[in-house]
Amino acid sequence: MPKLIACCLLCLSGFALLPASAAVPDKPNILFIFADDLAYDCVAAHGNEQIKTPTLDQLARGGATFTHAYNMGSYSGAVCIASRMMLNSGRFVWTSEKLHKQGEQERVAGRWWSEHMKHAGYETYMTGKWHLPASAEKSFDHVKNIRPGMPNQTKDGYNRPKPDGTDPWDPADPKFAGFWKGGKHWSEAIADDTEAFLDHAKDIGKPFFMYIAFNAPHDPRQAPQKYLDMYPPDKIKIPQPFIKQYPYGDAMQCPPNLRDERLAPHPRFEHAIQVNRAEYYAIITHLDDQLKRIMDALEKTGKADNTIVVFTADHGLSVGHHGLLGKQNMYDHSVRVPFILKGPGIAPGKEISTGIYLQDIMPTTLEWAGVDKKPEHVDFKSLNPVLDDETADHYPAIYGGYREGQRAVTHDGYKLILYPKVPVARLYHLDKDPEETTDLADRPASKPVMKKLFAKLLELQEDVKDELDLKVVYPGLVE
Repeated sequence: MPKLIACCLLCLSGFALLPASAAVPDKPNILFIFADDLAYDCVAAHGNEQIKTPTLDQLARGGATFTHAYNMGSYSGAVCIASRMMLNSGRFVWTSEKLHKQGEQERVAGRWWSEHMKHAGYETYMTGKWHLPASAEKSFDHVKNIRPGMPNQTKDGYNRPKPDGTDPWDPADPKFAGFWKGGKHWSEAIADDTEAFLDHAKDIGKPFFMYIAFNAPHDPRQAPQKYLDMYPPDKIKIPQPFIKQYPYGDAMQCPPNLRDERLAPHPRFEHAIQVNRAEYYAIITHLDDQLKRIMDALEKTGKADNTIVVFTADHGLSVGHHGLLGKQNMYDHSVRVPFILKGPGIAPGKEISTGIYLQDIMPTTLEWAGVDKKPEHVDFKSLNPVLDDETADHYPAIYGGYREGQRAVTHDGYKLILYPKVPVARLYHLDKDPEETTDLADRPASKPVMKKLFAKLLELQEDVKDELDLKVVYPGLVE
């Protein structure tokens, strides 16, 4: 367990205080930085040789990386809403759905992440994307530039580039508004806000909790021209194997007319994927430069040594993988995210392969804040035992669900994906096939593995209160 937070012991069911004689250091400041639509494989430190992310790479070298952090899924086509509701409420996906319209009531009742931090003695700050059914202004002590779910869209930003080579869109041109609306790129404005927050926080007499939520790299994927110039489309590698159209889009409730999927033409062609990925890389590198500004500002406060920095994203994104553009699917490119912790007591350069949910950061920070018992309503688990010992028990497997059209379980090196409306089952051996390119479901030798995974999924359904009856749909997988 990180030395700074050794004042707390954790068991999976709750928190307990150390004996009164134990030395209790100051509570750490917490700087939580949240990206939107950032896939795990789009950070250079995670193995992508094409992208430039020097700040994130440095953060990873100086801290601990959870290599298998997941978003649990979504009850909405806007996956970011479900992800953020889980994060701030502490509830699993289907409970979050039931509470979705009650966000403000949850906040007032004190069952909201920022409210817990306030009660623990933290000064709280927020800027950027909120997209939740609760007042951001009341959730935090200091709020600036609350952004909507995504920048405004224009018709020119969809169904492009054209098969004939024409393209009406220019991601560096402010006339298309989007991230440029208001006169300054939103990522730069959020960095401005964070610098001001840190300047304010350096003089306060209590710890701070900052919730810094970028809209980037969500579409419209706009960036200054110098970043676009770093990524000539004809040099961009296309996810392989190249697929013109995913075969189960309608069945899994991710049809071609879903908003995300309309960003590039159907059927897909290689140049369109290269252009979309080039713009994705450009806005990520631009975001990375804003992170450097934030890290530099943190150093200037003199409080960096007592601040834990958390970087993650609400979910990933396909951008051409499996012929898909969006995140409404159960593949790792869409459900797996970067997750980096850096700060006092956290071992630098450590990689932890334990499967976690990104929303586990909520109860983790509560423990850092000295909350003596995990609130009863919080479903997610603290990461502190895993930080101390990677072999510590965490989750028995990783669950995934998207509306009624998709279910998934990741366990023991495999992933089973189900499309109940067809019904179809897909099986991938992640250890041997991390890109999930070879479906093993139709092979007779796979049946025992699929039955084992299906049984695990049924167990997880009980844990997450998933009411979809899969046994009726897949009787052949019932052991």
